[in-house]
Amino acid sequence: MKRRHLAAIGLAVYAAGIIAIAPATLVDAGLQRMSRGKLHLVEAHGTLWSGSGRIEMRDPGGRAGVAKSLAWRLQPESLLRGQLVGEVRLDQSGKFFPVTLSLSGIELANADISFPATALGLGMPMLAPLGLTGEVLLHIAALSVERTQVQGRATLQWRNAGSVFTPISPLGDYELNFDGDGASVQVLLHTLQGPLQLDGKGSWAIGASPDFLAIAQVPPAQLEQLGPLLRLIAVERATGRFELQLK
Repeated sequence: MKRRHLAAIGLAVYAAGIIAIAPATLVDAGLQRMSRGKLHLVEAHGTLWSGSGRIEMRDPGGRAGVAKSLAWRLQPESLLRGQLVGEVRLDQSGKFFPVTLSLSGIELANADISFPATALGLGMPMLAPLGLTGEVLLHIAALSVERTQVQGRATLQWRNAGSVFTPISPLGDYELNFDGDGASVQVLLHTLQGPLQLDGKGSWAIGASPDFLAIAQVPPAQLEQLGPLLRLIAVERATGRFELQLK
């Protein structure tokens, strides 16, 4: 075997060894890049292939708002198929769910993720001033996100929803259903229970802004208390009926 071939093999083995023992802290750089600085991994332990830490969602000023424990287990041999296959767990009491990364996109399945409603304000700054309270539960049955299409279904529930702008707490429990059918995602909103009734529907096309319309119905007995909050974010079309449109 020629000397340059031996050198190439040696270099490849050396590179593989370096990657195998690369510290878990390198994951933080990737998270920051993909999330544009909103997500950070702190207190990381282990390696790129198997590690743990805390994932933080931060506000535009860089201050940590919500933190969750994170653990991952990756399969190095999956790189030979042009993918990176592994499992991820959020919260020590949770279960691992499969994740597949490739050049075309990401796939998730059987994922259950919970976080406080304050995280909605971190992800969507327009909601931050509302001081949202309650717990958000996200269930992803199966989801495939690529550059030009989204396939799969997910359900988001907002339990014990509330806001610092109203003395009524909780406002109710609400559910958003997402159905990806290729080039767009269809969204349906309905109320599970509570004095504030919310219903809506819309769609989100890849590369475009969401188009969503929600109707809020308030009983006369709660209008005085809920009206100020709803007038901040919606248009009052009739007494006790508010319309919120996102485009």
